This record gives sequence, C-alpha cells and structure tokens, in this order.
Amino acid sequence: MQTLKRSKDRKVANSVTKSGNPNIANSFGLPSGKEYSCQDQTEFCESICYAGKLEKIYKGVKTNLLHNWDLVKDATREDMYYLLDEMVESFVADCYKRDAEKLFRIHWDGDFFSNDYTRAWSQVIAENPSVQFWVYTRSLASAMTLHMANHDNLALYFSADKDNLHFANIAEAKGINIAYVGKDFAEGKDVFPK
Repeated sequence: MQTLKRSKDRKVANSVTKSGNPNIANSFGLPSGKEYSCQDQTEFCESICYAGKLEKIYKGVKTNLLHNWDLVKDATREDMYYLLDEMVESFVADCYKRDAEKLFRIHWDGDFFSNDYTRAWSQVIAENPSVQFWVYTRSLASAMTLHMANHDNLALYFSADKDNLHFANIAEAKGINIAYVGKDFAEGKDVFPK
C-alpha cells in the first residue's frame, strides 16, 4: 500500500538544521483549487493563493500533492484514516529520533474536501494527543465538525475574506477562531476588530 507524503513547513518547524532549514517533514498538503481539494475556495483566495503559486513554480511540489490527492480523493473513510494515521505515526517517530516537539500542520496547501475526510482527520487528531495540530480551513462544515469534537491538541482557524464573510460570522458566533485575509491590515482590522 502506498503512503502519504509529508512536506517540510518553515512556519511550524520543530527541528532545524544548522543552516535553519526544517529537517522533519512536519506538514501535509493536497493540491489547491476547486478542481481538487479547495471546494470552498473564494475568488479572493484564488487570486492570492501562495500555495497554488508554489505548485506552479516547483513541479516536485505539485507531484507530491497530486500523489496525496490520488490516494485520498476516492478512498473510504476507513482507508483515509489508515493513511493519515500511518503518516502521523511516521512523523511522531521522526520527532522522537530528533527529540523534537510534535507540531504538525494540516494542509499547508489544500483543504478538507469531504465529511469523511474531515472525520478521518478528527479521529487521527483524537488518537494522537501528544501532537499539536494546526489548520486553517475555508470549509465551514469541516470547521464545525472539528470544533465540536473539542480537540485540545488542535489550533483551528476559519480562513475568511470579503467573499465568505457570512460563513466567517457564523463560525465566529460558534466560537471558532477566525483568520481574516484582506488586501491590507486596515481592511482586516475594520472587518474583524478582535
């Protein structure tokens, strides 16, 4: 059986080389865009998507993301769970080898694309309480599912912009953290003063 491929993400680097580069693959990604995992991508998000730009610049990045997509897109919830769990177990083993803090970013690129996929992640998060997970999502349904699961080891943010403000207001009313992206800081502060 094939395995999912992790990526190295500087934003959550938990162990670095002498030159400052991450030496543990500490994140997971799927290809961006509505034709892939970003079902709730907004027009604004598409226009500024840094991850989508990286997919175009670095062909190896796109290859790894498509590999992951091919494994999960049509998988059963049980198979998704096993793939994700195996990947996180491998990450934890790498952290033990390097005596590193267990910080893992879900979706440095891509998003939750189905209820089964979200629930598979929720189960993996619940079964790995020693790992601190971190994720942004534009899927209100996924944010609600994960928020209601009340995972102490998950930093969850609904990613908002001017095009999905209605959903952001619903998420905020439910107690979900909001990460607002605007054309500049003043716009963001005006929309979400907190």
